[in-house]
Formats: sequence, C-alpha cells, structure tokens
Amino acid sequence: MKLTYYLKRTTKLKHKITMANQLENYALGQWTKGSSDGQMLYNAITGDEIATASSAGLDFGAMMDYARKVGGPKLRKMTFQERGLMLKKLALYLMDRKEEFYTVSWATGATRADSWVDIEGGIGNLFANASLRRQFGDQPFYVEGDTHQISKNGTFLGTHILTPKRGVAIHINAFNFPVWGMLEKIAVNFLAGVPAIVKPATITSFLTETVVRAIIDSNILPDGALQLISGSANGILDYVESEDVVTFTGSASTGQMLKSHPRITAEGVPFNLEADSLNACILGEDVKVGSPEFDIFIKEVTREMTTKAGQKCTAIRRAIVPTNLVEDVQIALGQRLSTTKIGDPNVEGVRMGALAGAAQVKEVREKVEELAKSQEIVFGNLDQFEVVGADKNKGSFMSPILFVNNDPFNKTDVHNIEAFGPVSTIIPYNGTEEAVELARMGKGSLVCSIVTGDNDIATEFVLNAGSMHGRIVILDTECIKESTGHGSPLPLLVHGGPGRAGGGEEMGGKRGVMHYMQRTALQGSPNKLTAVTQQYQYGADYIEDDKHPFAKYFEEVKVGDTLITAKHTIQQSDINAFAALSGDNFYAHVDATSLEGTIFERNVAHGYYILSKAAGLFVQGKKGPVLLNYGLDECRFVKPVYPGTTMGVRFTCKEKISQEKKDENDVAKGIVRWLVDIYDETGETVAVATILTMVKKLNQED
Repeated sequence: MKLTYYLKRTTKLKHKITMANQLENYALGQWTKGSSDGQMLYNAITGDEIATASSAGLDFGAMMDYARKVGGPKLRKMTFQERGLMLKKLALYLMDRKEEFYTVSWATGATRADSWVDIEGGIGNLFANASLRRQFGDQPFYVEGDTHQISKNGTFLGTHILTPKRGVAIHINAFNFPVWGMLEKIAVNFLAGVPAIVKPATITSFLTETVVRAIIDSNILPDGALQLISGSANGILDYVESEDVVTFTGSASTGQMLKSHPRITAEGVPFNLEADSLNACILGEDVKVGSPEFDIFIKEVTREMTTKAGQKCTAIRRAIVPTNLVEDVQIALGQRLSTTKIGDPNVEGVRMGALAGAAQVKEVREKVEELAKSQEIVFGNLDQFEVVGADKNKGSFMSPILFVNNDPFNKTDVHNIEAFGPVSTIIPYNGTEEAVELARMGKGSLVCSIVTGDNDIATEFVLNAGSMHGRIVILDTECIKESTGHGSPLPLLVHGGPGRAGGGEEMGGKRGVMHYMQRTALQGSPNKLTAVTQQYQYGADYIEDDKHPFAKYFEEVKVGDTLITAKHTIQQSDINAFAALSGDNFYAHVDATSLEGTIFERNVAHGYYILSKAAGLFVQGKKGPVLLNYGLDECRFVKPVYPGTTMGVRFTCKEKISQEKKDENDVAKGIVRWLVDIYDETGETVAVATILTMVKKLNQED
C-alpha cells in the first residue's frame, strides 16, 4: 500500500490526501495489512477520514524471533564505524525526501515549524549518533574505561567490555512526535548493534509509516533491523526475553502498567519509561519588567504553549514567577498569546495548528475543567476562539489556556494534573528557596528552566532543584541567541527524568548507546585481554620486526607492533636549551637554588622535553605511509628525570580505527593509537602517553 498525495492550488494551498483503506505493517521482511479494518485515523485539520490501522493477524513472537535471528547477527557483525556510517547514509537519504514527510505531517495538525522539530530534528539524531562512532573503536564491541592492574606483578588485569545485547529493542512511542520519537531511539540501538520493532501511537502512525517506507526502500539497513507495527501492539510483551530492551514514551499510568507486565519482571527486561511531566520555567527574582530576561521568559513560555499545540512532553506547564510580577507576566503572556493565529498551518500567519485528534481535544478539555476548580483562567476559552482556514468543529483545534494559581502550596492540582495541550499556569513565589520547593512539587520532570542574569540565583536553584529534574536549562542574554530553548532534548544530552517523569534515561551520547549493550567485567592476563579487546594491554608481549612502524601501511600495522628505540642520556645543557627554546623557565628546571622544600633533588627535565625527545627517538623522518600526527590522548609524567638519566622508548600499537573517505579524491586512511612508554636506565617508566597518527591505507579503493 502506498500513500498518494495531491497538492491543489487555489487561492490558498490545501492538501487532499487519498490512500488505500489501510496502513500496513512491516514484519518479517515484508509489508502486510492487518486482518481486520482496525482503528480509523483522521486528518487533524479537516476531520476527514484518512485510513485505518490494524495489526490483527501479526505474529509478534515470530517478529521478535526474526529480529533476534536475522537482524541482530547482521548488526552485531558490523563495527561501530560501519554502523555509524550506515546511520549517516540513512540520514542523508531521508533528508533528501523530507518534503514528502512535511506534506504528510500537515495532517497531524502540525505547522511547518512543528514538523521541522519532528522531521529534521529526528533526522538530526541520526546524524549525531553517526558522528558518535568516532568515540568508539573500530570493533563491534566497546572497551570502557581504564585497565586495572589487580596483581602485584601485572600478570592479572581487569577492564570492562560492552557487547551488543542479543535481543530486540521494542519502542512504544507517543503520538506527538511520530518521526523524532522513532528516529531518536532507533539511531541509538542501531549504533549499539541491536535491531528494533517500532510501535508508534496509532493516531499519527500514518506519518511514521511513510518514513519507515522510505527507510525500507533505501535498502540501507540490513534485513531484520527494523520492523513496524502500525496498529495495536497488545500482547507483544508476552514474548520478551532477558536480552530485549523495551522503551515507552507516553502517559505515566500506561507506562507503569506495561512496566509491571509479568514477563518484564520475570525476565528482568530493561524498561525505559519516559512519561509526560509538569515541567516548570522559573523567572528569576532578579529580573525586572522590560528587561531582556523578562522578554526571554515571555517568549519561551509562549513558544512552549503553542509549539505542537502544547503537545510536548517537555512543554512548560508551570510558569513560576516572583509574586510582585504575576500581573505583569499575565498581561505580557496574554498580549503575546492573543497574536497567535490558530488554524490550517498552510494559511499564511497561522502559528498554531491542531491537536492530534478529537480524543486529545476531549482529554485536554477535561483536564482544563479539573484545573479550573482550583485556579482561574486568565486567558483563552475552551469554546470561543477563532480558527483560520478550517472548521473548528471538524478539526481538532483548541485555544491556548493560561491559568493563575494564587495559592500553589494549598491549591495543588497544578502540581498533579497535566493538560497535554496549549495549557500553562502562572504560579507566584517569594524567594529562590520557595521557587525550588514549587518546582520540586511536580514530583519529577523531564526538564526545568530558569531565566536569570544572576549567577548566585542560578547556582542556588540548580543545586537544590537538580535532583528532581532530568535537565535544567539556564537562559539569559548571553546564550539566548544560540540556545535551543527549554523544550528541545538533544541527542548528546540525556533525556528522561526522575519520579513522575518515569525514572528513565535515553539519548545522552555514549550513555544512551550503552543501554543496549551488556557491560561485562573482564579479567585475565595482559596477552588474553589484548587478544579479546584488540587493544594493547600493558604487560602483553611485544611484536617486533625489522620494519619501522612508520614504514607500515594501515593494514600492515598490528596491535602489539613495537619499536624499542635507541637511548639518550639527558644533560643539563638539554634542559637549558629546551627552556630557552620553549620559554618555559619554571624554577625547577633552571634554578637549583630554589629547590628547597620541593620534591626535587636538583634541576629536573621538562616533561614536554621528555615527550619531545621520545618523539625524536621513535619517529622515522623519511616520507612513508604516516600522513600526520593526529593528536595526544593521554600524557602523564610519573617520575622525575634528572641530568644523567638515560631514557628509551617502548613504542607500541595500542589500537587501530579505520576512517571513511570523505569523497572520491580523499586518501583512504585510518588512525593508529600508539602507547609511548618512556623508561629510564632502571627500566622504570618515567612518562607514558598515547599519541595518534593518521596512516595511509595500502588499498586506496577502501
């Protein structure tokens, strides 16, 4: 089944969407319809029927088995570099087709700006995770942290290795971000080497299905890596096993119900819950009416109320302001909200579209009516508002609703009831301590922000409110032009929160990837750990041959390849010359009369001289495969080096990481990490470093 879209241009742009009766699921490597009509889906702008979605007849157990046995092995065979490049290729492919996604997104009620967050924000997660490959090695697994010497003579070591789980990631997503919600999750599990089954919220699944069709058509992912359930996934958790991972984004009540599924608890399946929360934005007590920070606050609250018609898990539900500024904030927000045109997003000037469907309108209305029992509506009306370019009785439209709560410590519905739409409440406070307490009364949120120009206020708030929030954004005039704002989770920072927000955590750069991998403490001899990790472990055997390491192409270099250099005896004249050349005349190097009370017995050689001289010993000067020195990862000077010390270097290949060619004219190459072990005449290490070289490949077709 393929969706067909027609653009009809009259005096204003309208969409007419026609499609076959039913969305399809992608299961077991093929597109398939459900065996029943399923749930009817509607255009949020016009109220027209779009399609039905059904998963009836799908064999969830077979889908799980297919992911584990077909998709999983193929992803696990790929290195982090290969998986990252796969994500980059997919991101570029989807970006070229984004206009098709924008067209479909209109029917969810989204404006172009709303859809940008969902579509290009989602694709941006693919790009960001693709770039993360550089923080991992060139293996299917990841070696984490330091290696620990746990025996006296160094023959027994310990480290940590992370390997991909041999299960499947089941992503149960919310209706508000049908593209971003999928891509931000699968980008992470794919990079980790784990396949996924995606279950979007059915109400907007027609957009997710469109994007998944593009992904499958690209042939970029291996078979079995991605499957889609467009209809209900009821019963899928009956088939989870211990190496699977389940993620859920949505209401806390549904999430808790799923998390307590007997199979989840019996198998010990990781369950990441990201629930909607009562996020707050605090106006610092230092801020004055008319100041830039005041304007920042007003714009931020307005934006978070109207973007996606307030259907964001990170939207500002509580605007916490100094008591003496409540009226000013109310007036300013009211003025700004009154300029927000509601209607068909294709009509020029419309800033807020529709909610995702009639069910969402009904639910938000009910929550607003509950909140209205304990606080006053000061802007907006559930029934009386204008809609531009559409029929508000057919589309799923709603006016922004702004409350004021004059007694937030006693009228506490505002801290417990969330209206998941364009709804927020102004809450007064007296002093930063009280602002902290009010923010914490939300019992855990995904994000909190504070607008202040005062460093002390920002510090006090963060240190006291931080334990109840997954993310805190500090906004001021210095950062606002480049800030991503209150409501935007970023792929390199964690997204999730404590308490009401679900207690989960996703994204966060490398942290997120590790949720789909098993961390295993690994112990053994240096040689065994070197063999397993493909990283040289200190104390393992050296591989020595007659060919200088810098004369070897990338493919020829082996982990453990070692050059034992010639030696050099350091003179005071060397130290003096380096001081003169570098300008580093620190007293310990050049003034023997100033050493009393220090740890030094006499003038000591510069650490950087030791490292520089080491380079002079291990570098081969003539032109060869080494293209350049790429940098220095670690460097420690562990023992003083005095004049008369004889130094040598053990120069060992520690790790190899292949790099992709940027274009057809680029040189095929890789990065080699070298252990530089500098020792003295007693054999003791005096300095140790890891340097990186960029090395040309023998095979330039790579």
